[in-house]
Amino acid sequence: MKKVVGLAAVLSSALLTTSAFATNGDNMIGVSPASRAMGGIGVGMCVGPTDAIFRNPAWLSREKGFNVSFGGILFMPHVKGRSKGYFDTDPANPGGVVSTDTGYVTSKADTFMIPEIAITNQISDNVVIGIGAYGVSGMGVDYRDKNLALGPDGKYHNGLAKMHTTLQFMRIVPAVGYKVNEALTVGGALHLAWGSLDLGAELGYDSDGDGIPDTFFNAGGGQSQSYGIGASLGINFKPTENICIGASYQSSVKMTYKNVFDSNGDGKFEDLKLEQPQEFAVGVGYRPVETFKIGFDVRWINWSDADGYKQFKWEDQWVFAVGGEYKVTPKLALRAGYNYGKTPIKSKSNLNTANANNIPDFSQPFPDYNVEWFNLIGFPAIAEQHITLGFGYQFTEKFTLNMSYVRAFEKKVESSASVMASKDLIAGAKNAQDSIGISLDWHF
Repeated sequence: MKKVVGLAAVLSSALLTTSAFATNGDNMIGVSPASRAMGGIGVGMCVGPTDAIFRNPAWLSREKGFNVSFGGILFMPHVKGRSKGYFDTDPANPGGVVSTDTGYVTSKADTFMIPEIAITNQISDNVVIGIGAYGVSGMGVDYRDKNLALGPDGKYHNGLAKMHTTLQFMRIVPAVGYKVNEALTVGGALHLAWGSLDLGAELGYDSDGDGIPDTFFNAGGGQSQSYGIGASLGINFKPTENICIGASYQSSVKMTYKNVFDSNGDGKFEDLKLEQPQEFAVGVGYRPVETFKIGFDVRWINWSDADGYKQFKWEDQWVFAVGGEYKVTPKLALRAGYNYGKTPIKSKSNLNTANANNIPDFSQPFPDYNVEWFNLIGFPAIAEQHITLGFGYQFTEKFTLNMSYVRAFEKKVESSASVMASKDLIAGAKNAQDSIGISLDWHF
């Protein structure tokens, strides 16, 4: 069998050369503009019917009447990738190896639209039902025409493997909330999930035995879709009129993307299991006066036990979100917040380039360095700190406009291995993001 030097090499192709819409790993910090403007809160303090359905269904039973929300997010990631490695100038004979470094190259995947819609209906004094559909996860890059250079085979290659990836993940969520009494509410939701994954890359194998790839193949199997199901539960307690406490649990969603990648160059495309992880969150809200409220949430995301993410060595995240709202007038509400979640992909050094990590259901195991190379070049979900702003304006008793702006500050992560010299293999990513959200909300 051909020895596939794999993802790292493409680390070594000529100039070696994700819809990255997500900011806590590959999850959105919040769904609605109201939540996103306040740092992504919504577990301990209600921010509206949309996030009640998705974030904590216990809040549903405190929604009155009939509510409809349509909205979307214009997401603008600014992603750059770097790959330092080796290039084989003579594929027919061992030797002829030169070092290459792409420097930081900008991904072309820089604009995405993410939809949201939610409907809630109070069917009795104690019961409210709702349904929502959201784009809640995703990422991607596009380096296909970046830093192209003529290779020894007479074709153009790049050190970033012509990597182009897109992960989209949407949920349709029917939910119900029940008011036990004025202080206590509970809720539950079913998560019907749809995912789409496209992994495109030009990988290489070593034909002359010098350890450097020199013969290349298209590893991408094209777009693959999958479906899954999960659930969430929530509870909300209001010990006083000014204080509220909430907790929620969201189960994992198992997904398998068929025929999406050729890991070993045999021309057969393999499946990839990619399970969206379980989450647990708690939060608290406080309204000291009628015109001002503030909330704080803590969320745990279990990447390390989710198939796919686990094998790519993602670490669990603790996400901290704080946000508040001040009503300047009865019609105008100003919002601000902050969100922090340490990246699940860490900088690492002295990585192994010869061991084997099995990726479900790939035929070719990946050494530690190749795993980190794939993370940083293909799925750089590394943003950590977010500042959020927004407002809501109630035009009439029945109609409100909500808007948000989120800035994720640039984060840089680099991992390295040493083969012929110290840190002669380096994979790196930089990720900053801007997003603008808008929703049109009706209350009847």
